[in-house]
Amino acid sequence: MLEILKKKNPELKVYSVFDEEFKSFGRVIENIDTTEIVNVGEKIPMPEMGVRYVPSEAEFEKLPIAEEIQNELFGTLPAQLGYCHGHSSFLNAAEWHTSSEINIAITPMVLIMGHRWEIENDKIDSSKFVAFYLPKGTVIECFATTLHYCPCQVSDEGFGCAVGLPKSTNTALDDVLNDKLISAKNKWIICHEENQSAIARGITPGITGVNFEIKY
Repeated sequence: MLEILKKKNPELKVYSVFDEEFKSFGRVIENIDTTEIVNVGEKIPMPEMGVRYVPSEAEFEKLPIAEEIQNELFGTLPAQLGYCHGHSSFLNAAEWHTSSEINIAITPMVLIMGHRWEIENDKIDSSKFVAFYLPKGTVIECFATTLHYCPCQVSDEGFGCAVGLPKSTNTALDDVLNDKLISAKNKWIICHEENQSAIARGITPGITGVNFEIKY
């Protein structure tokens, strides 16, 4: 699959999360058994179109892996284990948190990533982004300095991804803040200048250049 992605996306650098190029974006966590969470995730109905994100998925948080992530990857801080799934192929936007994010590939998928330090005056060109392929069952830590967004599918069936974050991340803000880039608790975001639906929702158009589409 990785070789197919490289051939079909020549305008974008595509790597595996197991490659050296991933080290400044995150790390692969290889000592966690994902069999149960993948099995549960595969049973959650896929949206017919678009993407659905749930910050806290009860069926995931019943599993031993939820406590393992909270204790071993968030140092016992209260954590949530949610789900993002559906149909997506474009870069479209980039978000970041002041904490790491844990991603578990319920299906094979691609993450398009950048570095926060490449943003200048709320702008970044898409040429600064790189794509990484995650095989099914892979667990990664996405560093707090990493720009990321919705995973991209590598088949017509869509993608599924479990998402671990500090509790209440990505939930509604309690107050209106002066920071125009913050859109939810512990979530800052900019969108591609061609993403009119995001701009209409008040998201700052901060990504210029090609709005990369992952072809498979």
